[in-house]
Amino acid sequence: MAYDFDLYVIGAGSGGVRAARFAAGFGAKVAVAESRYLGGTCVNVGCVPKKLLVYGAHFAEDFEQSSGFGWTPGEAKFDWATLIANKDREINRLNGIYRNLLVSSGVTLHEGHAKIVDPNTVEINGERFTAKNILIATGGWPQIPEIPGHEHAISSNQAFFLKELPKRVLVVGGGYIAVEFAGIFHGLGAETTLLYRGDLFLRGFDGAVRKHLQEELTKRGMDLQFNADIERIEKLADGSLKATLKDGRQLEADCVFYATGRRPMLDNLGLENTGVKLDKKGFVEVDEQYQTAEPSILALGDVIGRVQLTPVALAEGMAVARRLFKPEQYRPVDYKMIPTAVFSLPNIGTVGLSEEEAREAGHDVVIYESRFRPMKLTLTECQERTLMKLVVDGKTDKVLGCHMVGPDAGEIVQGLAIALKAGATKRDFDDTVGVHPTAAEEFVTMRTPVAG
Repeated sequence: MAYDFDLYVIGAGSGGVRAARFAAGFGAKVAVAESRYLGGTCVNVGCVPKKLLVYGAHFAEDFEQSSGFGWTPGEAKFDWATLIANKDREINRLNGIYRNLLVSSGVTLHEGHAKIVDPNTVEINGERFTAKNILIATGGWPQIPEIPGHEHAISSNQAFFLKELPKRVLVVGGGYIAVEFAGIFHGLGAETTLLYRGDLFLRGFDGAVRKHLQEELTKRGMDLQFNADIERIEKLADGSLKATLKDGRQLEADCVFYATGRRPMLDNLGLENTGVKLDKKGFVEVDEQYQTAEPSILALGDVIGRVQLTPVALAEGMAVARRLFKPEQYRPVDYKMIPTAVFSLPNIGTVGLSEEEAREAGHDVVIYESRFRPMKLTLTECQERTLMKLVVDGKTDKVLGCHMVGPDAGEIVQGLAIALKAGATKRDFDDTVGVHPTAAEEFVTMRTPVAG
């Protein structure tokens, strides 16, 4: 049978665009459907605008610390509307780049909501198109629990478009999005409280990293409340919000921001017309080659719920394009040693196993750890400390994990991720000459184990 397209991609986020572009480059006839915004979550309501807001939040510290270096800055004033307008302009520019990337690759772009009619047919804007393969890359969507008054709360989707900076913010959640936005609001001058129902935020990260960040955020004056959860939210006559906690306490705020998880975006997609299956959490079930239970339909990225990171979706998109249209270049995505950063203030950078994971896996664990005040802060009153930690296998000398909390942690850990991916040992680290004077050199000068 002759199809209209070799590959029809639903969703123009990072993974979908990567798969579409490279498939077209390999000679396939490709179409992409997008109902919202080109570039997906990351470009529009995720990592890119969030990082811009993190940069904005950091300036308060820079102004304060500059006096130690002889500067006498004038009175600093922050204008939320200017930051958001400039952010919007940059996102619009990136939307245009994504459009050009697709069109110049020879991909047909359909703007509208695509629905799968049968395993080889998609309907969009009243038209139907057939495809040998359909790729679902529709991403995720923030979830706000349906407590009484949940309609008064916002998620990350709305946070990027607030008309003004709230004076008092309650951030609910314990994952990296909650921690990052708490840092943004706090850094820009809002009175910020972070509520998390567990004992300590960032579950799954190394214990020392979690504890260190808790200490640093507390030093900065952020109100951290653990083992706390909201039972209901009420809007008061003056427009502010009252949150009643499950322990009976009441907190007032101008904004309640939820970052308590994301669900796969499968609304009105037509999966009931196919044999595609979902797992217990509602994500699309796929095999190692991103194939669903319906042979002609594939899925990747946040919608499959594996590792929900932009670079992972890019790698998955590349793998799908190669497997379908350039099999001689195909290689599976390796989910081990994926580096990650949390753009909290201070930043977290991490790659490999946490100490807890290494012990659980049965390794003979040796820990190297350093905590120090960065050189930049020695002329200031700031008492922030950086944490660096290596998790090493005592039998093989292999470095299993590398963790950092401090300025530019993500930038530093990216390079170390290459070393860990290549199987570096602690001796390789010890034999590497440091770049002096930098914080990064601490990773190659730690000589004495702190635990075993």
